[in-house]
Amino acid sequence: MIDAVRDDADLYALVEEFFASTFSTDNPLITEAVRRMLAAGGKRLRPRVTLLATQACGGDATAHLYLAAYMELIHVATLIHDDVVDNAQTRRGVNATAVDFGNRVSVLAGDYLFAWIFKNVTASYPAPVPHILSATLADICDGEVLQLRALGDLDLPIEQYVEIVEKKTASLFGASAECGAIMGGGTSAEVAALRGFGREYGIAFQMRDDLLDMTADERTLGKPVGNDLRERKMTIPLIHALNRGEAAFRGRIGRFYDGRSDGPAAEILASIGDLGGFDATRASIATYVQRAKAALAPMAESHAKNELQSLADALLVE
Repeated sequence: MIDAVRDDADLYALVEEFFASTFSTDNPLITEAVRRMLAAGGKRLRPRVTLLATQACGGDATAHLYLAAYMELIHVATLIHDDVVDNAQTRRGVNATAVDFGNRVSVLAGDYLFAWIFKNVTASYPAPVPHILSATLADICDGEVLQLRALGDLDLPIEQYVEIVEKKTASLFGASAECGAIMGGGTSAEVAALRGFGREYGIAFQMRDDLLDMTADERTLGKPVGNDLRERKMTIPLIHALNRGEAAFRGRIGRFYDGRSDGPAAEILASIGDLGGFDATRASIATYVQRAKAALAPMAESHAKNELQSLADALLVE
């Protein structure tokens, strides 16, 4: 088995080198906006999953850096759009793109980046890779619309929350793993296994992100704590708390979301914790982490498989 890249740190370095030395579009303003977002950091999890999936199927990860980078750029484009929709002021500890460039340029930058990515993917990669990525983008947009329609819906069941998360977050992780596996020469069973890993991992990842939004500090998050609550989003800690709380708590959340209460979000966050919302979320994360690891069962033992399992374990929150 080819194992040209031995550890996750090496994969990270290769992807960062690509962004620093190779990435450029025909539009200088858009290139600058995207590079600033990339320079703000990020764990580059989607490209890591792509390259590890390639390796897990016996392929050479270094031959598919562009494909891995496109996964991160799709993510960046969605973040640029998200910040416009959410009227966000910060992202990864720096100004959101819309703050520095304005909403109009930001929307066009995200659109341009999507088009630029798909132009290159279509020209460079065989079927079904372009189809997988175009279908994934449709899922992401669908998931975002479903999330917008669910804002403030205190009766949103967990099943619908998972559907939203599966589309807006997990679909790109699944596509990252699937495309990496295809280009790594994986069998149909291996490709399906890795896509399954990416999907389950992505759900756990979003649940952890929801939890950190309520429990981490602003410096770690790179944005204000409790931002999802202020945006009236229905995240899993809140859903769990609502399922455990009494009418008084539900009424309090309803007033906060309707703008009829100016009480501090910190008090509501504390109540969510007291009602077991955080602990229940940790249990939900653990369930999907286990599912992600179980999805890898058909894969032969390898360094790359171990790294994927370690990525999943890293989502477990104490």
